[in-house]
Amino acid sequence: MFKWIGGATAALVLAIGTATVASGYLGNEAAQPAPSLEQAIPVDPAKMAVTEEKVPGAAAAKPADDALVIKRVLPIDGPIKYGEWHWDDKDVPPGELVVTVDLEARVISVFQGGYEIGAAAVLLGTQEHPTPLGTFPILQKVRHNVSTIYDVPMPYTMRLTWDGIAIHASEVENGYASHGCIGTPEEFAAKLFAVIEKGDKVVITDGKRIGMGDAIVS
Repeated sequence: MFKWIGGATAALVLAIGTATVASGYLGNEAAQPAPSLEQAIPVDPAKMAVTEEKVPGAAAAKPADDALVIKRVLPIDGPIKYGEWHWDDKDVPPGELVVTVDLEARVISVFQGGYEIGAAAVLLGTQEHPTPLGTFPILQKVRHNVSTIYDVPMPYTMRLTWDGIAIHASEVENGYASHGCIGTPEEFAAKLFAVIEKGDKVVITDGKRIGMGDAIVS
């Protein structure tokens, strides 16, 4: 089974593009105009389903730490849509928490000890204010946060950088984007906030594929 690393769930390449930004819920980054819907939803239907086959040469090098190897992905049918989220940590053993976000897929996934326990469609930044790529530790958690720049609520803030990039609750709808933050449905943000700890890794990529048995962090 192969996945897009930002959403190791069924159909991680989905058409939830950025269009117009207009919501105070877009966290530390205020809403702003984004590309038109015609520009924002270029999707190849062939990429919208996950197969059980691995892509030749797509596997990442396995880390020495087995906790960072994918052991399970959530059984989700079809592409994840705006506002949709999934969470299932039943019977999942304790383990290191790693969050992945993929810009192309526009999906966030949460892994615990290599088992995917959560996934959701997300809002991301625009070309003018992009969501950065890389691996970021959680720097700070603030349950009831308000943007000091835009004076808007940012519930369940999980800060990734000190210059304004964070994961937080947001209205995840078609036609909205952020100034670089990662917006998730509020219920999903609450669950992630409850389990994530300061220092846990968030890996942001752009179209990287990984599969069962591959490394979450290469």
